[in-house]
Amino acid sequence: MRWRGGRRSSNIEDRRGQRSSPKLLGGGVGTIVIVLLAWYFGIDPTPLLEGVQSGSPSSEAGTQPTAEDLKDDPLADMVSVVVADTEDVWTEIFAAQGQRYEAPKLVMFSGATRSACGMGQAAMGPFYCPADKNAYIDLNFYEQMRTRFKAPGDFAQAYVIAHEIGHHVQNLLGISGKVHSMKQQLSQTEGNALSVRLELQADCFAGVWANRADRARNIIEDGDVDEALNAASAIGDDTLQKQSGRGVVPESFTHGTSAQRQQWFRTGLQKGDPDACNTFD
Repeated sequence: MRWRGGRRSSNIEDRRGQRSSPKLLGGGVGTIVIVLLAWYFGIDPTPLLEGVQSGSPSSEAGTQPTAEDLKDDPLADMVSVVVADTEDVWTEIFAAQGQRYEAPKLVMFSGATRSACGMGQAAMGPFYCPADKNAYIDLNFYEQMRTRFKAPGDFAQAYVIAHEIGHHVQNLLGISGKVHSMKQQLSQTEGNALSVRLELQADCFAGVWANRADRARNIIEDGDVDEALNAASAIGDDTLQKQSGRGVVPESFTHGTSAQRQQWFRTGLQKGDPDACNTFD
């Protein structure tokens, strides 16, 4: 991926190296359960975290890395450029609809950190917290992508960020809030089906980012799309359940199958239009 020529985002907070208290904010025991479940199933806990939002802001604060800091940290530097690209893409899309895009902050942490959704831990993987409108990532997750999920590559890493920013877009548009409200009136199986649609839309939004960023800066190189599709496949519910040694249980899916995740990322990539990402139709 050709990322080095891009601008760096100012909406990056670096909490790496900080120690977080084991005392949880807001989520309490519920957040501990979410952490354990996310670790066991290898999933993004965003839909579950929506159910334990405390609405309280995070009490931790990091630093905004400078260009000099990023120069010696290529992975964080790449993350900063990808976040900046998402800002440019979604600012343009919102402006075309007569709306203002409110860019989220991406928080880099090590091990564990506090959020308005409770304690975020590395075992949960990257996640988005609707309560504070921040995305969170322990960059060591990328090593897990390479070794555990067999999904290496900088474009695969960028896809993960763009997916979490996709959840922020859903939050701004009121989509995630509506889904959360609807789930309160549905059975577990029906609620899971809605979560799948929400996640697939975030995959499609990630594809929209890739399309628009490539048109603006020609970022996609040979093999990049395959990297993203491989990553999407590696974290499909059916694939993760097979790897866990258990049978595949479609009723328990919360993110979609490998084929679905690939399909919707590809849809966003080909169309470059968020209107093509109506996974709820």
